[in-house]
Amino acid sequence: MTSQDHIDFFWRPGCGFCISRERRLESANIRFKKYNIWESKCDRSFVKLVANSNETISASRIGSTTLVHPSLGQVMKAMADEVPHLVQTK
Repeated sequence: MTSQDHIDFFWRPGCGFCISRERRLESANIRFKKYNIWESKCDRSFVKLVANSNETISASRIGSTTLVHPSLGQVMKAMADEVPHLVQTK
């Protein structure tokens, strides 16, 4: 488990998947930090590494888990496993 206070969200401008994912994260009140892969060679390389050289989709890093183009359910499951202190309870 990690003590991070957010999940990492890797995105690129003009990406419809990224826009949709960001809206879902916001609507679920998930704290995230955005990394524009077109502004950072390091972040772009990371996404390409985890996405089979593809940089046209979003990725999220949650603790030690990285998800490529995840559903909100997959993000929530990874958060429960990796960073349960970030999961909002009703």
